[in-house]
Amino acid sequence: MPSLPSKTLETFPNPAPQRDFMIRMRMPEFTCLCPKTGQPDFATLYLEYIADQSCIELKALKMYLWSFRDEGKFHEAVTNEILDQLVAATAPRFMRLTAVFNVRGGIYTHVTAEHRAPGWQGTLPPPAWHVDPTGQGHTPL
Repeated sequence: MPSLPSKTLETFPNPAPQRDFMIRMRMPEFTCLCPKTGQPDFATLYLEYIADQSCIELKALKMYLWSFRDEGKFHEAVTNEILDQLVAATAPRFMRLTAVFNVRGGIYTHVTAEHRAPGWQGTLPPPAWHVDPTGQGHTPL
């Protein structure tokens, strides 16, 4: 039976909740639709988070991101919506989502949204990726 898109975000228990450790994911196949034109927008999503009690299950994340394929969303709205839903599912200590959209009309759009749990005082490592300001490439640091 083929997989289908889903808005369900599954989690699993953090295997080391006693320490802060950074989980990083690069998702290069995100698509949604422009709410003005109906044309597809393509992006690479970069997720970085420090879990508290729960981690995101990867297949569920893939199906969740796929569910945006036919939805009309502005870049800023979809980035914040995804972050909000990931935070609601996992209650992380820290989470950052960066969406690097492909060029549209000669303009590259990068949207970054963050969440910090109240009272969390941890320190963050530097970002894992360097995004070329022209939007031409994303390279590991």
